Amino acid sequence: MNEHDHFKFSPATWIIPTFLLVVVWFVFYINNSFNLHLNDHGILPRTFSGLQGIVFSPFLHGDLNHIASNSLPLFILTTALIYFYREVSLKVLVYGIVLSGIITWTIGRESYHIGASSLIYVLVSFIFFKGMMTQYYRLMALSLAVVVLYGGMIWYVFPEVDKTISWEGHFAGLISGFVFAVKFKTPDYVKDIQYNWEKPDFNPEEDPFMKHFDENGNFVNTPEPEQSTEYFTIDQNVNYSYKE
Repeated sequence: MNEHDHFKFSPATWIIPTFLLVVVWFVFYINNSFNLHLNDHGILPRTFSGLQGIVFSPFLHGDLNHIASNSLPLFILTTALIYFYREVSLKVLVYGIVLSGIITWTIGRESYHIGASSLIYVLVSFIFFKGMMTQYYRLMALSLAVVVLYGGMIWYVFPEVDKTISWEGHFAGLISGFVFAVKFKTPDYVKDIQYNWEKPDFNPEEDPFMKHFDENGNFVNTPEPEQSTEYFTIDQNVNYSYKE
């Protein structure tokens, strides 16, 4: 598949992340404005009632600092996912919520686990590992950008770093993203430009540039072939006149 056929900006690239963010903030607003105690619908590990949190927990946040810290990464990473991995983006989002929620429900501490951070870890993990697996320069560059921006998040999958956060949810998201990176197939990308040395019929011995190098790759000053010179004579019988 040609990269220009795949990497196309569409309305879904920003509509879906924006809608997701609007829902998260709307739930936070009504929960705090009307004291609905919606956070009790988060993931409560190994309880039947806690299973509902698998679906609801990404949209629930404890306080303003919690939702604010999750909002920008959620928007940026979801946008990147849809733009660069359009074919599998919906699967990663939906299955990421479900699988990371199930793992959190299985291994989590006896407490309510809420927040979109599990989904954020799914996105970071998937984008990083998938980009490195494709060996495609644009997606690998995206993977490196994710490392630069969010590489420090790796420490929050360990319980010793901060016991007030759901490290289990972070760990579950990291594992889920890696699983999807392995499982979900993406198209084979080709470049628009194919250089001469990439063509199957390329013969280095006939290439003008390659003739300047020997078999060991050393530069050899190969003299250019002599060009024939055409000589001409002037007719001595031609008379020239001029005026002063």
